[in-house]
Amino acid sequence: MTKGEQQRSEVNVGSLGDSAEPVTVAVIGAGSWGTGLAIHAARLGHTTRLWTRRGEHCAAMRRERRNTRYLSDTVFPERLQPVDDLGEALAGAALVILAIPSHGMRAVVRRLGAVVETLPGDHRPYFLIAAKGVEVDSLKPMLTVVEEEIPPVHHGRIVVLGGPSFAAELAAGLPTVVVVGGRGAGSGGPDDAASAVQQQLAGASLRVYISDDVLGVELGGAFKNVIAIAAGCCDGAGLGQNARAALITRGLAEITRLAVALGANPATLAGLAGLGDLVLTCTGGLSRNRRVGLGLGQGRKLPDILEEMGMVAEGIKNTLSAQRLAARERVEMPITRMMHAMLYEGLGVREAVTALMQRDLKAERG
Repeated sequence: MTKGEQQRSEVNVGSLGDSAEPVTVAVIGAGSWGTGLAIHAARLGHTTRLWTRRGEHCAAMRRERRNTRYLSDTVFPERLQPVDDLGEALAGAALVILAIPSHGMRAVVRRLGAVVETLPGDHRPYFLIAAKGVEVDSLKPMLTVVEEEIPPVHHGRIVVLGGPSFAAELAAGLPTVVVVGGRGAGSGGPDDAASAVQQQLAGASLRVYISDDVLGVELGGAFKNVIAIAAGCCDGAGLGQNARAALITRGLAEITRLAVALGANPATLAGLAGLGDLVLTCTGGLSRNRRVGLGLGQGRKLPDILEEMGMVAEGIKNTLSAQRLAARERVEMPITRMMHAMLYEGLGVREAVTALMQRDLKAERG
């Protein structure tokens, strides 16, 4: 590791405060986001196990003490141990972080649920959903998917994670602010899972807010990915900063309309899980969804873009989910509709822009 890399990996890493004791954390999913969260948890002093389904990936991470495929710049802290067995990952875990891409969440949690059923009756970990998406076929948010696959006794201990957060910056210890959504958040009672997870993950480099609007936190994180691809298209096609700013603003308006129609609080969409995540993903150079859009805007084919990236861009499937939910709820989402046409119907960037610019004139009322 170079001197610069060492400095980046040590800056503002934080440590456990007086309100939280070290626990065992299981991170399920060793992509970039799961790895970043695992590095953060281990730096806080938690014994952390990072699960990957592939034995060769686990062996490489153990040998090299870093995840060279997804997050190569940061060396693993001493308390981070890669594993490829779900039972080993969950043993004694007080917090289970589910960092599986949304399209693969159900299959992995179904396997995990079988392990959870074997846990002692008094072992009830918290579950933090770190994926941002809506299941395409069922149109169910990740909280519902997870609840359908693990025993009901654990349902009150499931929370969701949202907010503007690139994995590489979290792993580097750079200041990051997120929100954890859970039923009864802030109540202070025994079922306040969001507050418990807040205490377990907060540190000098990660500030954690809580919210009782679970659905709003989930939907803000999922739908912003669609707008991020559109913003990338805008930049890739050289349409200018005026166009990008307008797209982000109107994109927020339409994802808020859909989220509210589904039962979310509009204030949540104006916060970290909505506007905050949207701005980061639409403008940040580390955004996978924006990179997809950049390639499309430059005239490249989607399969070629994805092959070069070698990573999942949630917005591609999120576009399907958002389009289908908008049709079901009869919510007008013109940007989402154009992105669906570009990704799945072969519409070109210029044609999409023309269609958006020539829509009927109207007043701005959200």
